[in-house]
Amino acid sequence: MKRAAFALLALLLAASALAADLPPGKWWRRPEIVQQLGLSAEQQEKLEGVWRSASSDLIDARADVEKQNIALRAELDRPQLDRRAVQGIAARLNAARGRLFERELMMLVDMRGVLSDTQWTRMRTFLDRVEANRPMQQQRRRQQQ
Repeated sequence: MKRAAFALLALLLAASALAADLPPGKWWRRPEIVQQLGLSAEQQEKLEGVWRSASSDLIDARADVEKQNIALRAELDRPQLDRRAVQGIAARLNAARGRLFERELMMLVDMRGVLSDTQWTRMRTFLDRVEANRPMQQQRRRQQQ
C-alpha cells in the first residue's frame, strides 16, 4: 500500500512538473508536435475539449492568485505592518496557488488520458529536448539585448 501511495505521489509530482513545461498555447495544433506525436484529428478535438472545459477555471484561478499577490504587496507596502493581515493574505495566496496547481494538474491528467503510452513518451522526449535547449535560448536572448 505504501509503495502504491509513493508511486502515485511520484506520478503527481512528475505530472505537475510537466504541466509547467508544456509548450505554450494549443500545442496539439502545432504541426511539428502533431507530426512528432502522430496525433489524430479525433485526439486533437478531444484535447481541445479538455482545454475548453478547463480554460475558464484556469483563468479564474490565475486571477485569484494575482489578486492575492496584489493584496500582499499592498499590505507589505504599508508604513505599519500588520502581521496578522499579512499572514491571512499569505494563507489566501497559498490556497489560491494550490487551487491553480490542482486545476492545471487535472487538465494534464485529462490530456494524458487522450494520448497513447507511445505518444506520451514522445511528448516527454520532446519536452526534455526543449528543456535542454532552454539555457542556450536564454543566453542568445541576453546576447541580443
